Amino acid sequence: MRLTWISLACCTAIAALVSGNSAEARPPYLAAFKETYANLADKAAESKCMVCHFGESKKNKNDYGKAMTTALGATNVKDTEAIKAALKKVESEKSSTEGKTFGDLIKAGELPGKNPA
Repeated sequence: MRLTWISLACCTAIAALVSGNSAEARPPYLAAFKETYANLADKAAESKCMVCHFGESKKNKNDYGKAMTTALGATNVKDTEAIKAALKKVESEKSSTEGKTFGDLIKAGELPGKNPA
């Protein structure tokens, strides 16, 4: 009986390690971004949460992440249409790239968020 519990515990531990918890943007946010901006889908899939965040802590938001937070008006929004509306809303806002809006950067094929210097 003890061997069964040890085996079960080992299998559970291995499964947890193998599956991991990869850093990803909230699935509805990333999906809406990739659908809205198909030209940036590959870059967004590679960057994942770094589209809106920087550094180790997800509390660190880049300029685009801060704009999206304000546009959404809430955290952990799951309504795809509300997320897409926020994406469109922030396109006209100034980015930290001088003279460029987030929409300008997106149209140029660049991810809109810039990390602070």
